[in-house]
Amino acid sequence: MNDDRNLGDKMKLPWNKMPIAGAMFNPGSAVEYRTGEWRVAFEPVIDHEKCTMCLLCWIFCPDVSIIRTEKKIEVDYDHCKGCGICATECPVKAIEMVKVQ
Repeated sequence: MNDDRNLGDKMKLPWNKMPIAGAMFNPGSAVEYRTGEWRVAFEPVIDHEKCTMCLLCWIFCPDVSIIRTEKKIEVDYDHCKGCGICATECPVKAIEMVKVQ
C-alpha cells in the first residue's frame, strides 16, 4: 500500500489497535482506525480520464472510502477493504481492481 496516496492524515491508529471485538464507544470513533490495512488482495485505482463523476461508486461503497472532491473522486485507502463494489458498479469501467504489491 502506498501511504502517500492515503487521504486520511488524521487517522492515527492501525486496525489491530481497535478495542476488543471492534466495539466503538464514542460516535464517529471508528474514523480514527485505518481499517483498510487488512486489505490483502486488490485495491481500486481510478482512471480519471474515463470517470464521468456519476458517483455510483460513492453511493455503493460500504466503507465510505470514496472521497468526492470538486473535480474528481479519490479512494481513501486508509478505510478501503478492496471489496470491488465500486469497480462493479462503475458504468464506464473507470475503476480497476489492481493486485496489491
